[in-house]
Amino acid sequence: MLVLAFLSFALALGAGWLLYARFGRFALDEPNARSLHEQPVPRTGGIAVLAGAAVSLAFGAAALWLPMALALALAAVSFADDLYGLPASARLGAHLGAAGAFLWYVLTPIYLVDLVVLMLAVTWVTNLYNFMDGSDGLAGGMSVVGFGAYGLAAHLGGDVRLAALSLALAAASAGFLVHNFYPAKIFLGDIGSIPLGFLAAALGIVGWRNDLWPLWFPVLVFGPFIGDATLTLVKRLIRGERVWQAHRDHYYQRMVRAGLGHRRTACIGYVAMILCAGAALYGRNGGPGLQAAVFGGASLLLAVAAVWVDVRWLRRRGDA
Repeated sequence: MLVLAFLSFALALGAGWLLYARFGRFALDEPNARSLHEQPVPRTGGIAVLAGAAVSLAFGAAALWLPMALALALAAVSFADDLYGLPASARLGAHLGAAGAFLWYVLTPIYLVDLVVLMLAVTWVTNLYNFMDGSDGLAGGMSVVGFGAYGLAAHLGGDVRLAALSLALAAASAGFLVHNFYPAKIFLGDIGSIPLGFLAAALGIVGWRNDLWPLWFPVLVFGPFIGDATLTLVKRLIRGERVWQAHRDHYYQRMVRAGLGHRRTACIGYVAMILCAGAALYGRNGGPGLQAAVFGGASLLLAVAAVWVDVRWLRRRGDA
């Protein structure tokens, strides 16, 4: 596993450097009114992460070919969208189709209601990862911690294939993070954030199916991202806003804009990610009482953090 981690990290590190140093003018993310960056930045970093993760196929993860194949298909759709601009309906159709195909393959027989609910959940996580990829180092750090927790839990549970793919994703994300931490030289882009969101949901379900962890485990492991994106969506719906339009109202965006900056926002995010992942790992095999306490306690801490950001934001606006 250490060899796999090293190869995935090194490949992503080298590919990331090549993408911004040699192809830095390709697929640039231009700053706009809703951006947190001020200079054009290449949005092709997802290619480096996926290339690093592909190393796992030679270390036993080939059996998990379907999640990887669907993730690559979503990467191709996202890349086409970056280049040519696809209709939102086409992108959503691809996300729903990938979620449905994956769930039908891994969970059949399954009730139709369960299939629809899980398909919507997988599609939501696929998209929210893209929503949360807007601050230097944040999405890359979530991938390192989240997939690292998957890999550790799978290893402890004896699932070599899932452990290999998860570890490769975590190591490749770490290699990418070297270039993405503030000041970022390259972004994941849709080609990286969409597949990573899909894999976060898909591998979480694979681990649940294989009795490695309860269904709440992946929710808590990726809790900082799921909580931020979901709560922000609910608040915008209540305000009657057009939720499909880009904005700067996510909690991490407010933290950056309120004066914490990219670096401190990322570091605070890392603390939240590690705490949630650690709590999930601690409680995954416990009794019902312990599991409820772990999930509830971590969720409460995230809620307190959200209130703290809201208060800080209101004070900032009041002083402006």
